[in-house]
Amino acid sequence: MISRIDLRGDALPEGGALRDLLPRAEFDVEAALEKVRPICEDVHHRGTAALIEYAQKFDGVELSQVRVDTEAIKAALEQLDPAVRAALEESIRRARIVHRNQRRTEHTTQVVPGGTVTEKWVPVERVGLYAPGGRSVYPSSVVMNVVPAQEAGVESIALASPPQKEFDGLPHPTILAACALLGVDEVYAVGGAQAVAMFAYGTEDCLPANMVTGPGNIWVAAAKRYFTGKIGIDTEAGPTEIAVLADSTADPVHVAADLISQAEHDPLAAAVLVTDSAELADAVEKELEPQVAATKHVEDRIKPALAGKQSAIVLVDSLEDGLKVVDAYGAEHLEIQTADAAAWAARVRNAGAIFVGPWAPVSLGDYCAGSNHVLPTGGCACHSSGLSVQSFLRGIHIVDYTRDALAEVTHHVVTLAEAEDLPAHGAALKARFGWKVPTQ
Repeated sequence: MISRIDLRGDALPEGGALRDLLPRAEFDVEAALEKVRPICEDVHHRGTAALIEYAQKFDGVELSQVRVDTEAIKAALEQLDPAVRAALEESIRRARIVHRNQRRTEHTTQVVPGGTVTEKWVPVERVGLYAPGGRSVYPSSVVMNVVPAQEAGVESIALASPPQKEFDGLPHPTILAACALLGVDEVYAVGGAQAVAMFAYGTEDCLPANMVTGPGNIWVAAAKRYFTGKIGIDTEAGPTEIAVLADSTADPVHVAADLISQAEHDPLAAAVLVTDSAELADAVEKELEPQVAATKHVEDRIKPALAGKQSAIVLVDSLEDGLKVVDAYGAEHLEIQTADAAAWAARVRNAGAIFVGPWAPVSLGDYCAGSNHVLPTGGCACHSSGLSVQSFLRGIHIVDYTRDALAEVTHHVVTLAEAEDLPAHGAALKARFGWKVPTQ
């Protein structure tokens, strides 16, 4: 059901050579880019008419408009299962606690007497958020996108989610209900690359956004790449990943359940166990069989994901080697199920989010830990962070110098300007002092 990679016996290679030994899903955004380019440009030129046409082509629904009426959003909340509502409210509450503490404050540094630099934090004006609606429906992604944007102070928030044939062309009602709980009333029944294009270019119905965030399929990722530079994006999200660093103290029942929990997302989902215990590897492999048989989405998602080249049990000589492996892998989600798990977690450098010990499974982070589940995939955790309040803020430096403070440093500025053969830079200071460099 799942392959093995045996890295025992020899010294582990460094850097890219180690990464090349590890499993990874194939996710060719560049190839998809050529297919989304005409869709994006069609939305640019035809606006809402193109969006309605693509809803028919890709989603099988006939729409007369793409913006969802506020009454439909309210109705979705009224009809929501009370238990689901309570769970969403708790998810929102916990996410707000964490993200509110991420707010940055203005700070002024006195560089020299009379010379200060202030850094102020300004939210982007308008964001477009994407909530997937393909194989699964993710109201939790609505929470994870909206809460940090709201806590950052973004004034204008719009959300797009694919139209659903079984709900008369509206996004899934649980998505709409989550929007209602969060106070988001600008919602569009638009999916895929065309949703990103709608936010990037704007249409007759939708104002353009400064930034687009949210997970999606390869077409959404390709559209984000297409618009990079025109709008801000969070990340080109690829298939979800879980890596588990475990030793002989780990419970194979827990480990198997956690691997399966991510495999059920998508046939390209990655499930990786890194362990120095052959006994644990055997026990986990044995445990996968009955747990997979007892759940849903087995043939179309879980089995292909676990059997795919992106998933494996990786055997190493020691936890030290295991740490090198998980850092090279840079998982979206990394569980540490070892003795003294907190100490090992503290040493990890590359992960989207780290889950410590047996009582912090990835599923907790997906919904109710308070952390954000929009995280870097495909090894991007070695250079990128998950979605946060900071994602929606821009730092702006405000430089304030007096005449004396400028005079004190003018000779250095002139020297550096001339060293770079940019004499006009120095002249901009000389002009303020009668074209002479102030004496020190």
